[in-house]
Amino acid sequence: MILAVDIGNSNIVVGAIDRERVYFVERFSSDPRKTDLEYAIALRTVLELHEIMPDQLKGSVISSVVPPVTATLNRALQKIIGTPALIVGPGIKTGLAIRMDDPAKVGSDLIVDAVAGVAGYPLPLILIDMGTATTLSIVGRGPAYLGTIIAPGAQVALDALIQTTSQLPRIPFESPRKIIGTNTVDCIKSGIILGNASMLDGLIDRVELELGETATVVATGGLASSIVPHCRHLVQVDENLLLRGLYLIYQKNNGSVCCSYS
Repeated sequence: MILAVDIGNSNIVVGAIDRERVYFVERFSSDPRKTDLEYAIALRTVLELHEIMPDQLKGSVISSVVPPVTATLNRALQKIIGTPALIVGPGIKTGLAIRMDDPAKVGSDLIVDAVAGVAGYPLPLILIDMGTATTLSIVGRGPAYLGTIIAPGAQVALDALIQTTSQLPRIPFESPRKIIGTNTVDCIKSGIILGNASMLDGLIDRVELELGETATVVATGGLASSIVPHCRHLVQVDENLLLRGLYLIYQKNNGSVCCSYS
């Protein structure tokens, strides 16, 4: 069993995983002001809640888009496990050919998603990650990471809308009753939820046109389950895609035989 950690702009996702299954997934705030001791206490608390002892963990792996937090969290993991984490970045074995202009600048979370996608789904792939940003990663045969589309995340767009207007109320992030809203709350829900679903449908159409073939579409991230059901395309939701990708990368870089997730 290893501890897999993804450091995002808003949240840190942590999970314990082995060849057979994901034991837990938890989230806590990503905060550059926290010390390694504070993060160690948070991690230790999570492990205790799930009745996992540190000596059951043979290692850890980190993907991060927040460099100031990476080193701090790595020190926290060393306090708990006793060894430094494998950090996903340039030089790490992934099994992917990266076709970007500057491969070193591709977000590590996107590469991790792609590794898990290749192991579990038919190519070509469109991998949608819905968090602070909404990203679409396109993976072609080879396998090769072909490129990315980045848009503002749905929650970020909603927060910006509320913060920059004086009369719009703060609303829950949930589906509208119908497409044509008849009150302010439903009008906003329709625009945010159905607007983002329509954006995904439109981008999938354009990507498949450029690829010249139909792609397998998989979505992950905290907002996927709210928006994907409204898409007209078939989009599979895989909540543990990133954790499985981290596990596979850990195995690839520690001389172990990887499993293939379905």
